[in-house]
Amino acid sequence: MVKAISATTEITADHELRITLPDDVPVGPADVVLVVVPKQPGAASTLGELANSEFFGIWRDREDITDSRDFARRLREEGWRRSA
Repeated sequence: MVKAISATTEITADHELRITLPDDVPVGPADVVLVVVPKQPGAASTLGELANSEFFGIWRDREDITDSRDFARRLREEGWRRSA
């Protein structure tokens, strides 16, 4: 069985990291792939940073969007159909 897990963590100054896996991950040998993605300038990593980012309220002035939740739901549904 192949199980993919996505986790965000910090690499410390001594180049170590700690990952706590969910309980349903089987015990035993595992291959681990680490993908290091540098944080983009201006990218939010906390809820507070996101709320203060340029993305919060991005649809506020759109007159063609009357219900932002409905609009976002339809965007997700279209994306799911395209990826299937």
